[in-house]
Amino acid sequence: MPEHVQTEITDGIGILTINRPDALNALDGPTLKQLDAAFDRLNRDTDVRVIVLAGAGDRAFVAGGDIRDLNSRRGLAHYQELAEDLHGCFARIEASDKPTISAIDGWALGGGVELLLCTDMRIAGASATFGLPEINLGLFPGAGGTQRLIREIAPCRARELMFTGNRIDADTALSLGLVNSVIENGSVLDAAKAMAATVASKSPLVLKLMKRTLRHGVSMPQPAALAYEQAMIGLVLDSDDAHEGCGAFIEKRQPEFQGR
Repeated sequence: MPEHVQTEITDGIGILTINRPDALNALDGPTLKQLDAAFDRLNRDTDVRVIVLAGAGDRAFVAGGDIRDLNSRRGLAHYQELAEDLHGCFARIEASDKPTISAIDGWALGGGVELLLCTDMRIAGASATFGLPEINLGLFPGAGGTQRLIREIAPCRARELMFTGNRIDADTALSLGLVNSVIENGSVLDAAKAMAATVASKSPLVLKLMKRTLRHGVSMPQPAALAYEQAMIGLVLDSDDAHEGCGAFIEKRQPEFQGR
């Protein structure tokens, strides 16, 4: 089977690259399985503190699902096969205790937008293009897009993108809060690595507990979420890293976090 997903680990940063540039890094069944397996390996690797997702080449991050593959499917088989794999993989990325960053060069369409919605932070190149064009194919976003996008940006704008299938440029995506920053073309992966290096220098244990606080708290009523936060910060204050960080501040030195 061709290798459609590549991984690299440098200085605590795991870089996961979807490598189907001739197909604009579209996600078909085999690529999705490789993506899931590769992400799982990085997620389990204790030397990896931050994971960066990127697409090979400068034409696309992920240009969506493979249309020929989708056209070959019918409802129940799709539900039991590709949709199950899509939702499982994307949910695992979203639920990772490690911070994740999308480096978006070129097109992020359909499943590409749905994938980046599962990551914590996103950096886009100036010529990046975003869209959910499924409606033009007689479909709608079915890999979590309907649920994640409407929770991420203003609901009326989310509906507009999904109902019209229109594409937006990087600056519009920034104004909507879909990405964190827009930088010059050709520098996206370097910028994502720089952001990852900053995050990787923090306590991996505290990041893990903060991610859990954010992820679970958002679905709770606010009083319950605040109580949950109070309990989680109590766990943090039991860690060596919390006292290393405070001690380093008092002693005017850089902290050395060990994840304990």
